Amino acid sequence: MSPRSQPAAEHDVIRIAVIDDHELIRHGLEYLLHRHEDLKVVLRGSSVGDLRGFDAGYDVLILDLYLADDRPCVAAVKELSAVTRVLIVSASGRPADVLAAIRCGANGYVTKDAPSELIVAAVRTVASGGFYLSAGLADILQSELDETVRPPAGENDDDEVRPKLSAREEETLSYIAQGFTHAQVGRRMGVSKATVDTYVERIRAKLQVGNKAELTRAALNRLERRDRP
Repeated sequence: MSPRSQPAAEHDVIRIAVIDDHELIRHGLEYLLHRHEDLKVVLRGSSVGDLRGFDAGYDVLILDLYLADDRPCVAAVKELSAVTRVLIVSASGRPADVLAAIRCGANGYVTKDAPSELIVAAVRTVASGGFYLSAGLADILQSELDETVRPPAGENDDDEVRPKLSAREEETLSYIAQGFTHAQVGRRMGVSKATVDTYVERIRAKLQVGNKAELTRAALNRLERRDRP
């Protein structure tokens, strides 16, 4: 396979590979995406193996999380996300699946029941180097992410394992994980965008992360560590 190493420019046609073990889904996604001049499906396949030997190149890989198996293909997500931008389009909206996919490097996650315009928006966002989490999934994760702001009674964070963030920084991180822009976060928190920018810079320094996708993974990693027995 020959994925593009840099984000697609605004004027480029975004080339897309679709891997899903259901033929109807593959054809449906191709029909949806081909209605837009800037989107083109260049490969359809039922398994990750279908990517091998494809040399034409693509910008975004749309991948079903469950491929003819009862277990999520997180190993494939981890391998593929190292060389291309991966957008998960899955029937599963379970928080555990979303957590696993993002931790393994997925650049976005959308459920198959999402409106068509959101799937298109997700493809464009991921192709441009951004991160996309559908609003429905953000709602599912909201209460769990909020819990990172309030540790269970009687428990303290281990600073060596989990860097200490202020309550406002934790709140900011939870909103970033849901896909909100800095301006949107500011409106929800009642502060200016500049203040949110400052919070984010502090978070990045404390957690040693860079872009929005890494911030999202950091938030979900903190949630996962909190939930471990």
